[in-house]
Amino acid sequence: MNNSTGILMVEAIELIKRYDNIYLVSHVQPDGDNIGSTLALAKAIEKFKGGIKVIKVDDIPSDYQFLPGIDMIKNYDINEPIDLLISLDSSDLNRLGLGKEFARKAKRVINIDHHITNDNFGDINIVSPSSAATGEIVYEFIKKMAVDIDKDIATCLYTAISTDTGSFIYSNTTYKTHLIVAELLKVGIDVETININLYQNRSMARTKLFIDSMNSLETYLEGKVGVIAVTQEMLKAYDAKMEDTEGLISFVRGIDSIEVACLLKEIDKNEVKVSLRSKKRIDVSRICNKFNGGGHIRAAGCTINERLPVTKDIILEEILMNFR
Repeated sequence: MNNSTGILMVEAIELIKRYDNIYLVSHVQPDGDNIGSTLALAKAIEKFKGGIKVIKVDDIPSDYQFLPGIDMIKNYDINEPIDLLISLDSSDLNRLGLGKEFARKAKRVINIDHHITNDNFGDINIVSPSSAATGEIVYEFIKKMAVDIDKDIATCLYTAISTDTGSFIYSNTTYKTHLIVAELLKVGIDVETININLYQNRSMARTKLFIDSMNSLETYLEGKVGVIAVTQEMLKAYDAKMEDTEGLISFVRGIDSIEVACLLKEIDKNEVKVSLRSKKRIDVSRICNKFNGGGHIRAAGCTINERLPVTKDIILEEILMNFR
């Protein structure tokens, strides 16, 4: 972390000391970095001064139900007093879902994130695009708080960092990532159990959805672009949930010829969520920015309010343009 980030962390910690009604929130469609970072910081603040609340803005995927403190994520009344809101792993207020209203009501907002597209919506913005995961920033923040990182906190941080680096294989993984993880391992976390829950716990519904979605794979530009889709009909056929699409896009990107992988998720008749991943050449965040989305150079997403076939044509045209 650079000096300016360190100063911002000190200012943020002072706000935590000052205020009593503190809420934590993260983005809709929760993932490992989102949940792990939020729970780690919640547990740290609980040790620091207590009185922390974590807002539930969406259903928690089954993959992360094993995390210590998962029951801290609850529904809260917007009419309760809110002094300080801490947002984690969200590039803008709209990504917070109903948490956006809590942010608007709060006296102060701290924004902790690692997305390059973050629009600095907080009163204090601790944004580090060079960090592999928000979990890395939270690790530094907790160290700055001088709170002891116990097994529960370390488990949440390890989950955050492992999932957002693709189990340490994505290009965002740095030497700092490994140094932080080494410190977490020293605490004595049960890595075997964590990894089984994260990567070796696929349900039969998810497996069948995986097979069907891969059958939808279409490639373009001599195999450089791969597109798959998950429809509502497919979800119903296997009694699967949208969370069961986890890992699909990474599998497509793993094909040897693929440079850009695209996953289309049909949320509703006229709403499709687009996930893009790239290997080396294409900045997918630039593509998603055109549709009011965002993310990272190699991983980004957006929502297009059209039917699935139309969305496919729109996003595919944009992807192909970036190869010219």
